[in-house]
Amino acid sequence: MQFPLGNVGLGLRREMLDDFLLSPPADSQFFEVAPENWLKMGGKFGQQFKALTQQHQFICHGLSLSLGSPNALDVAFVKELKQFFDEHNILLYSEHLSYCSGSGHMYDLMPIPFTEEAVNHVADRIRRVQDILERKIAVENVSYYAAPGQEMSELEFTLAVLEEAQCDLLLDVNNIYVNSVNHNYDALAFMQAMPTDRIAYGHVAGHFVEAEDLLIDTHGAPVCDPVWDLLAKTYQHHGVFPTLLERDFNIPDIAELSAELSHIHALQAAQLNSKGVA
Repeated sequence: MQFPLGNVGLGLRREMLDDFLLSPPADSQFFEVAPENWLKMGGKFGQQFKALTQQHQFICHGLSLSLGSPNALDVAFVKELKQFFDEHNILLYSEHLSYCSGSGHMYDLMPIPFTEEAVNHVADRIRRVQDILERKIAVENVSYYAAPGQEMSELEFTLAVLEEAQCDLLLDVNNIYVNSVNHNYDALAFMQAMPTDRIAYGHVAGHFVEAEDLLIDTHGAPVCDPVWDLLAKTYQHHGVFPTLLERDFNIPDIAELSAELSHIHALQAAQLNSKGVA
C-alpha cells in the first residue's frame, strides 16, 4: 500500500531535537517517533515537537501496544494514540510483532510464540486497534533470540498474522539479517516471501556482533555492508518503498547520519534507474 511519504526517513530522538529545529537533514523526507515518548510531553519539548510536525511528514512506531500480550488490550491508550495522531497529522502508525506486558510492563520486546493460537490472538488485537484508530496499521518483523513453544516458522507466523489481521507490514531489513544469522535461515528467501502489496515502509539499522553466530539488534552502530546488500536486493524484488534509518544510541553527528541517508537514496535511485523510472 502506498502512503504519502517521502522515500527516505530518519528516526527522531530527543537528543536530536535542537539540531533538527535549526537545520533538519535535507536527506530525510520524513521522520519517525515513538508516540509513548511524546504523548505527555509539554513545555519546551512539546512546543518544539509541535513545530516540527507542522513543517514535516511524521510517522509513529510504537513500543508498548504489546500485541501479543495475554492481558486485555489497553483501549484507553489506543484512544490516546488516536488523538495524538490527529493532533500531529501522523501519516502512519506501526508496532512490533511482539509483546512487552503480562503481569506487569517489561522494558523489552518479547517474542510471541509461533503458534496458530497466537496468530488468532494477535490478529484479533490488531483488528481491534485498527477499528479504534479508524486506520490500518503496520506490524514489524522483529528480532528475537528464542522461540518458546514454536509450532511454525517465523516466516509462516508472520505471513499468517498479516493475512488474518489484514494489516500492513513494516519490513525491517536489519531484523531479517540478524535473525537469519541467529537462527540459521536464508535471509533472501525470507525477504522474497514477504507480500509486496503489504509493505508500508521499511527499516534499516545497525547491530552488534556478539559472536559469529550471534548478532544483537542494538540500533547503535552504522548499517553494515550485508544489510545494505540485502536492502538493495529487497528493492530489486519488491520495488522501492519508503525506508527509514534507525539510530537509538551512540548517535553520531548529522553529517554521519546524512551519509547513511544518502546511501539509501543511492540504492533507491539505482533500482529506479534500472527500471527506467526517472
